[in-house]
Amino acid sequence: MVKKMSESSTVVGNSHRVLIRRFAPGLQQLLDYRREWLRFDLVAGVSVAAVAVPTAIAYAQLIGFEPVVGLYAAILPLVAYALFGTSRQLIVNPDAATCAIFAATVLPLAGGDSDALRSLSMVLAVLTGLVCIAAGFLRLGFLADFLAKPILVGYLNGVAISIFLGQIGKVFGFSLQAPGISLRLIEFAGKLPETHLLTLAVGITTLAVILISKRLVPRAPAPLLATIAAVALVYGLGLESRGVAVVGALPAGLPGLSWPRLDGENLKLLFGGALGVALVSFSSGMVTARSFAARNHYDIDVDQEFIALGTCQIAAGLSEGFAVTGADSRTAVNDAMGGKTQLVGLIAAATMAGVLYFLTAPLRYLPLAALGAVLIIAAIGLFDGTALRKMWRVNRAECVLSLFTTIGVIWLDLLQGILLAVGSALLLLIKRASRPTDAVLGRVSGMRGWHDVADHQDAITNPGLIIYRFGAGIVFFNAGYFKKRVVEIVTSHTDIEWIILDGSTINHVDVTGAEMLESLAEELAARGVRFGLANARHEVRNVLENAGALERIGSDFIFSTLNTASDAFLQRVTECNLILTRPTSVKRGS
Repeated sequence: MVKKMSESSTVVGNSHRVLIRRFAPGLQQLLDYRREWLRFDLVAGVSVAAVAVPTAIAYAQLIGFEPVVGLYAAILPLVAYALFGTSRQLIVNPDAATCAIFAATVLPLAGGDSDALRSLSMVLAVLTGLVCIAAGFLRLGFLADFLAKPILVGYLNGVAISIFLGQIGKVFGFSLQAPGISLRLIEFAGKLPETHLLTLAVGITTLAVILISKRLVPRAPAPLLATIAAVALVYGLGLESRGVAVVGALPAGLPGLSWPRLDGENLKLLFGGALGVALVSFSSGMVTARSFAARNHYDIDVDQEFIALGTCQIAAGLSEGFAVTGADSRTAVNDAMGGKTQLVGLIAAATMAGVLYFLTAPLRYLPLAALGAVLIIAAIGLFDGTALRKMWRVNRAECVLSLFTTIGVIWLDLLQGILLAVGSALLLLIKRASRPTDAVLGRVSGMRGWHDVADHQDAITNPGLIIYRFGAGIVFFNAGYFKKRVVEIVTSHTDIEWIILDGSTINHVDVTGAEMLESLAEELAARGVRFGLANARHEVRNVLENAGALERIGSDFIFSTLNTASDAFLQRVTECNLILTRPTSVKRGS
């Protein structure tokens, strides 16, 4: 009886662990925590907080919030991700690209009303979270691979330039209002005589401290050191009274949790923005998460990451914050300091909460020029010139596409830039899929299998037989191209009798493709050429059979392998030669 009860409790315990691992993998990681990890996680957590405090305040300024809202947005998402995330190193916090898109969505709707901005921000964050959670349950994590590298690089480069132009005025002590890069540059040049020299000195000092710290002590929290230096400069020299703008008094303590007021009209206006924020937030976060997972030799679950990011967005919204994503700079600090688990996020959250309770007094002297400098450094780090140079060497067309996306983001607003980036990615995908590589195959002495005759000049082909390989599935947008290529090959080989399609690279055929293959077989038969199929996948054969294409091709021309098809052709040639060389019998007495 005792044994049965023990077995029953074990089963229940195991089922609970399975549920926790499925829905709260971060919690399972914390339950399996090892004591020897604690010293690494403590150091990493405090270091992450040291970098996160000034950057979160700066990103709040980017959207137009009071500085303290940045800290609100930075704390609870760390707790949510620690429970639901699958990455051991990822730090979910405000990030430049996500904040820029967020601002482009809510600022036009708020119309300068701070209460409206707060309400719209909460709604957009919660709505983005719901979109992410729905995407996770629908298993749309593959979207992490959707934006091609040139598109993503071009988009982030455009965001970097937009942030740089938006913050340069703060460093010089004046505001820039003109839209677009050219008008903003003209406005900047026109206002240079209005430069406030003390503000510029504070901004340059902040930039210098960040750059020197990164060079001399790479593992030091450079933004924190620069922020402390700027606060000391303003407070010690009384620069606030001499015209240097500061953030001012900050409310102490954490915000109360509240559910945003959902307005039907606002939901319609914000839904498109939520989709854009969710896409860029997830794509950017997964690039960071995957990079550090590969470096530390473990895997992440992209669908669960969508759900985890959704809970983080909702947590940010409920705490009067704004949308967040995987922050590469803070994740890099975590990894550099040897962080082992998501306990780092919990320690960082607790540290930032302590700042809100005990250190808001000195933060009031933080100059806006210093925050502008922090954002300028973030923008410079976001701009990936190395990737552009590499693309130029490898594929100039992709480099041009990346530059086109950057220009689109700069000249259009950020949400239209997202649509441009997604549209460009679709066009690139369709172009590549509609014009895949193809090859005529032959045998090469000393090598197994069949190989592209264009790559091997000594490849042997059988006169009258063409083995053709098409490098993609045959669907509605490339079926015409496939037919055109086959007809070109047949026309260029006057002695052709058979053309056999290698089905090993064809993983899908739709209705349009099946009908095209059926009509192609008829047209080739009218020319005296037989069309055949070898190495076809089971699912492809089912589609062709249901569409009637296999019947038109003929069962005698459906082969299991390319070797079987080649042997059948050679046997037919041999039989034909025997018939042609067989002597004609003569009747006696004629």
